[in-house]
Amino acid sequence: MRDKTETLLAMLKGQPVIPVLKIERIADAVPLARALARGGLPAIEITLRTADALDAVRLVAAEVPEAVVGAGTILSAKDFQEATDAGAKFIVSPGMTQELLDAAASSPVPFLPGAITPSEIMGAREEGYSLLKFFPAEQAGGAAFLKSLASPFAGMRFCPTGGISAKNAADYLSLPNVVCVGGSWVAPDDALQAGDWDRIEALAREASGLRR
Repeated sequence: MRDKTETLLAMLKGQPVIPVLKIERIADAVPLARALARGGLPAIEITLRTADALDAVRLVAAEVPEAVVGAGTILSAKDFQEATDAGAKFIVSPGMTQELLDAAASSPVPFLPGAITPSEIMGAREEGYSLLKFFPAEQAGGAAFLKSLASPFAGMRFCPTGGISAKNAADYLSLPNVVCVGGSWVAPDDALQAGDWDRIEALAREASGLRR
């Protein structure tokens, strides 16, 4: 478990923001990943919320070597297997079930499970996890709540996602128990629809410069 955690940390610690992407058009996958990587955000999470998501993971894994593509919104062992088969380098879930824990235990691909409550965090800790997704961050209490977890859960680190934007990302990144944040603002819908890769690259560069 420690080796997989270190592998995941190496992927995520290199950038303050992990783009969380919902890809509606498969043709957007490669130019989007390239634009984000040029802007300094090579590690990306493609969420399994659209029909083309797995194909998008597969394309980015095959055609954008400068990107580190992960798959998110993984809800079952089947999702986990399909995403890793498509080439996902890390797996992200909004929660944590025994089915997913078992799938992760038998896979070399690192897993970032979601946890919010103290009981969920304790359960993850008992399973050997020290790096967790905190989702939905803003709705669950935001940076103030995460700050309150730092002392009782020393050694646990988080990637908060949900409701985070350029306006409040620094509040999270300033916390000692936050490794990075997940956000979709670096690839806004209107820029995706217009194929405005230069704008997305600029937003990524801005986000990659956020202080931790």
